[in-house]
Amino acid sequence: MNREPRFRTAIARVLVTPALLAARTSGRDVDSLYAPSSTPSVCEGWQRYSSTVSTPRLHSGYGSCVRMALRLILCTSVLHADHPLGATPLPTQQASPGQIERWKQECNQKLERGEYQQALPACQHVVDALEQKIPEHPDFAAAVGDLGELFYHQGSLKNAESLYRRSLAIREKVLSSNHPDIAESLNNLALLYKAQGAYAQAEPLLRRSLAILEKALGPNHPDVATSLNNLALLYQAQGAYAQAEPLYRRSLDIREKVLGPNHPDMATSLNNLAQLYRAQGDYVQAEPLLRRSLAISEKALGPNHPNVATSLNNLALLYQDQGAYAQAEPLLRRSLAIWEKAHGPSHPDVAICLHNLASLYQDQGAYAQAEQLYSRSLAISEKALGPNHPDVAIRLHNLAWLYQEQGAYAQAEPLLRRSLAIRERYSAPTIRM
Repeated sequence: MNREPRFRTAIARVLVTPALLAARTSGRDVDSLYAPSSTPSVCEGWQRYSSTVSTPRLHSGYGSCVRMALRLILCTSVLHADHPLGATPLPTQQASPGQIERWKQECNQKLERGEYQQALPACQHVVDALEQKIPEHPDFAAAVGDLGELFYHQGSLKNAESLYRRSLAIREKVLSSNHPDIAESLNNLALLYKAQGAYAQAEPLLRRSLAILEKALGPNHPDVATSLNNLALLYQAQGAYAQAEPLYRRSLDIREKVLGPNHPDMATSLNNLAQLYRAQGDYVQAEPLLRRSLAISEKALGPNHPNVATSLNNLALLYQDQGAYAQAEPLLRRSLAIWEKAHGPSHPDVAICLHNLASLYQDQGAYAQAEQLYSRSLAISEKALGPNHPDVAIRLHNLAWLYQEQGAYAQAEPLLRRSLAIRERYSAPTIRM
């Protein structure tokens, strides 16, 4: 039967500049909580309420306890109207360098464990403390940019854009025009526009970022390779494969020359070039690249590293595209086992792997197995990312199509409607295979 294609997630392993937080974070509805409507009297009420309840437990419903906690962050000082969170929380006003460093470590540790929403207070404290001490220093600009990255992955694009722009403005004010940190800020803002489908806004920022890095670091620096990779991803997202390929290949050449043929970044470049060929249906060129990427990751990082899980996932998708289900399934199951061992059973990357395994079973008509996996994937995504995150829209869409294939239209319709509402909320482009 003819139907809209499902979405299987190839993990692109996008490398951005090193200061970015390496995380997939919560997508809860935070924009509405940071409205400038809070007043001292309202804040006093929230503070009184907070003293009567226990520490709020974060959960997928994102209920009143979470709203109370975030209102408190907003309300502790309502005078800093230019900050997306409204103000400087009181605990940061006298923070020592040691305390700031501990907050940084807490933020990074929670992100690595997939505790994304829990990472927000520590990351916010770092920004607020540095704003008190060095409001026009490059270190403050870096912290603001990292907080923007956190909001970006939450799906709070308005707040992310505000923070990215603020970080860029500080850097342009205090650094030379060709400083690599300015290139980083331009790159971050461009990736945000790419995520919104605003490709015309993203391209000049990525090109300016690339030009700065080439001038500051030379044409063969690994950061230049990263910038080329991100520009290639932009072209690939638009279907401009002929423009993307030479950029991917130049990025690959730089990494091979500078880092060596067995460096983990080489695995990333090989994977991305393979995904370009896969998108064009050129499986013959894609497969050896994915196999080489997998071999590099296994040798450099060990057989149970998350990067190995990424390579296994993407090789499995290539086989699934060709109907080689028997080859795909053990790869996806091994990928799933690695993710669960590395990050626990409730990590967003576990949800991706479950989703892809469900799609494999659906292709074979094993609907009962597929439904169980789709449902578990959806539950993890809603809990980890929030009910309105774009990844949740993908999960809802595919579960709906599973029901539609079985003629269960009454079950499919509300899921499709909710998926559509999430996409429209973020003004995202049409989700592609």
